[in-house]
Amino acid sequence: MKEKSNIGIRPPLTGEDRQWLRDLWVSEWGGETMVTRGKTHHVGDLEAFIAWDNETRVGAATYHPGTEEWELLSLNATVGGSGIGTMLLTAFEQAARQAGVRRVWLITSNDNLDALRFYQRRGYRIVAVHPGAIDEARKRKPAIPLVGSYNIPIHDELELEKKL
Repeated sequence: MKEKSNIGIRPPLTGEDRQWLRDLWVSEWGGETMVTRGKTHHVGDLEAFIAWDNETRVGAATYHPGTEEWELLSLNATVGGSGIGTMLLTAFEQAARQAGVRRVWLITSNDNLDALRFYQRRGYRIVAVHPGAIDEARKRKPAIPLVGSYNIPIHDELELEKKL
């Protein structure tokens, strides 16, 4: 008999959690670093939430907490359409609110139409377009593909924010 789904969110607690997170980044983001707004972020330096379905890790959100605003660096669900991404985003926003943060933000690429739809449906607004930013980031991280979702060439960063 299959175990009933019981999805929960918690911060990484163990070295095994951190290794899983690094492996996820390598698989989904092409390495242990991400470049946003010209700054390189290493997965090991970020805060995170991990989604669990019973004893199986099924998603993660990584972020950089600041004093006045927090940047969401990654949001991954291993099973799409199951609400995991929304649960992770909610945990991130709740933690930011509890820390007294009034603005959360993120960067996505110009090809990532699914992410744009996802975030805008959850109250995020496009506040800036940074033309050529991903072309520049590719100099630091050559693993960034030239063409992405829907066969769209990847060149620009789109900045989205949500006021809390």
